[in-house]
Amino acid sequence: MTTTLLPAIFVGHGSPMNTLESNRYTEAWQNIATSLPKPKAILMISAHWYINATAVTAMQQPRTIHDFYGFPDELFAVQYPAPGDAVLAQRVAELAAPTWVGMDTDQWGLDHGAWSVLVHMYPDADIPVVQLSINANEQVDFHSQLGERLAPLLHEGVLIIASGNVVHNLGRIQWGLDGQGFDWADSFDAAARELMMNNPSEISSLRNHDSFQTAVPTPEHFLPLTYIAGIAAATDATMTVFNDERTMGSLSMTSYIAQPKQI
Repeated sequence: MTTTLLPAIFVGHGSPMNTLESNRYTEAWQNIATSLPKPKAILMISAHWYINATAVTAMQQPRTIHDFYGFPDELFAVQYPAPGDAVLAQRVAELAAPTWVGMDTDQWGLDHGAWSVLVHMYPDADIPVVQLSINANEQVDFHSQLGERLAPLLHEGVLIIASGNVVHNLGRIQWGLDGQGFDWADSFDAAARELMMNNPSEISSLRNHDSFQTAVPTPEHFLPLTYIAGIAAATDATMTVFNDERTMGSLSMTSYIAQPKQI
């Protein structure tokens, strides 16, 4: 086991088109990866594997899933052939107890919430990746507490990346507002940032924010953040903000690195 404490990272992944672009968001992802020791494996928590169970990918070669429509053929052609890691999948299940974790050997793979980020961070696809589902039956506290229990992986050479968006309301997007957010999106994102920086154990209190229902009309993109909040609270992590920006009015790209002080 490594003695280096790897961080846990929340990435605002935004549009699938970030896969093909070089922009201020993707450049930040690249810079973070180059600043870290190379992990022996990656545990990915993506907004796009949102099912009625807690499961991990346990196949030898997870497929690249193109879980979207209406985008250019070039995006559908992207492949991210990272190997899987059945041993890590079993370790996740061990740490998650008493939560039951299913071993998915043939159904899922890596969705675009995972590979749209990883193609920039680790373009060689030579690091094993295991993806953890988000259990749609459970509330915020379940997810943050599961994050807490997964924190020891950071001391075992595993990089934890959660991929979603703090604010994600596609119904209110205005395409001309590059780098700008509506007032309610800025307000909710600022409240989330205050908690993540100073009191991540209280992340569930965001449900009381006046703009919660507008910023989080469905929970799947918000919940990945709560895993990183749980890890940060459990490890007294030092928090760094990057890509601190709202865009298209109703989408937040704000992202976090939680560097543990203890496990």
